[in-house]
Formats: sequence, structure tokens, C-alpha cells
Amino acid sequence: MKKILFLLLLVAQVFYAQDEQKIFNSANEMYKQQNYEKAIEFYKTLESNNLVSPELFYNLGNAHYKLNQVGPAIFYYEKALQIDPDNEDVKNNLVFAKRLALDTIEELPKTFFQKININYIQKLSYNEWAIVVVSFAILGSILFLLFYFSNRPGTKRFFFVISMLSYLFLIITFFITFNQHSLANNNKIAIVFAEETEVMNAPTLNSEELFTLHEGTKVTVLDTIDNWKKIKLADGKIGWIVANEIKELDEI
Repeated sequence: MKKILFLLLLVAQVFYAQDEQKIFNSANEMYKQQNYEKAIEFYKTLESNNLVSPELFYNLGNAHYKLNQVGPAIFYYEKALQIDPDNEDVKNNLVFAKRLALDTIEELPKTFFQKININYIQKLSYNEWAIVVVSFAILGSILFLLFYFSNRPGTKRFFFVISMLSYLFLIITFFITFNQHSLANNNKIAIVFAEETEVMNAPTLNSEELFTLHEGTKVTVLDTIDNWKKIKLADGKIGWIVANEIKELDEI
């Protein structure tokens, strides 16, 4: 009975994958015919089915870009880069999309450690860093067992030193993983979808207006109160914005 159920599930998955491919091909065909609205409709059908792929998000970004929809275009390019950060096509199109955005945000100068974090540490997600932690834990344990059962003094010393280094790297990568997890949960990235919106100094409509943002601007979400989001810009400015004026990039 279990084998029959397994086979039925396998067949269902095959047909489901074929349906997804048909929808994707139809969307691509609509895009080629310059029917971008219909292409987006097909692509979003796949997205609503929880399909995650850089190609899907890249194509969605392209279709929105063709319609001069800056916010959604930048949003989907950013989502594609979450999965495939080294994709040059996505990077190049994102540069063009950002040129359509009205807001020019000058980033604050990065410290040495911030540059290390952005250029190297953030190349891996916290899930990938967790795999590195487990790998060092296993390696350290194996090396320690080799040290324990070894009879030669020189070999024993070698395995001891290497195992201690493995445990040292285990501790370092554990703190990196914890830090990356905290950053991912506490500092979520979002894109402004409203054509124009005001950022306030408090989460109320009658509070003081600090500055105005436009569609396509990238912000960091720091906090949420009711229907308000506390955001931070790359230049360090902080304020409150109505939640439905922005769309957060979910962690992939």
C-alpha cells in the first residue's frame, strides 16, 4: 500500500512539474509578444504556487520594467539576487531599473568591518553558515578521536592541534551564524511600492513629516507598530511609513 501511495505521489509531482513548465513557457511567449501584463499574470501564478527560482523573479522584474513599474521591477530583481547573488544579468538590469527611481540616496561610508561583512560574510546566508558550523563540529570530533586513539607522539600532537583549530573555527562561525540570523530577522529589506509617500517622525498620521520617498527606493525595516513600519535609509535617515506603502523581501 505504501509503495502504491509513493508511486501516485511521484506521478502527481511529475504532472505538476510539467504544468509549471507549461505556464512558464506561456509566460515567456506572452513576454516575446510584448503582452507584458499577461506575462506577469502567468509568472505570478507560479509565484503563488510557491515556486522559487531566480529565472522566475528575473523575468517578473523584466516584465514590470517594460511597463515602467519601477517598484515591482526592483523588488523582483532583488528577490532574484537573494537566490543568485552573482547573476550579472540581474545586476545589470537592476542598475537600469534604479535609474528610473526618483530618490537618490547617498550611502553612509562603510567601516572596515562593515566592508568585510558585506563583501565576504554576507555572501552566505545564515542557513549556509549553519552548515559550516556543523561541518567544523564533525571535523573537530573526528580529529579529536584520531588524537585520542593515536599512539605516536608526533601524530598525536598534530591531530590535537588541528582539532583545536577546528573547534576555534566552530566558535567563530557559530557567532557569525548567530549574527547573520539576528540581522535577517531584525533588519528586513523592503521596496517602496507607492508612487509617492511621506515618512513621519512617529507612527501616527498627525505626526510631523520628515521626508518624502518615491517608488523603487530600498529601505530597511527596523520595527512594526500596527499599520506602520519603522524604516531606515542607506544614508542613515529613520522614520515611520504606512505598512502597505512598501513590500518586504521575504528571506528565501
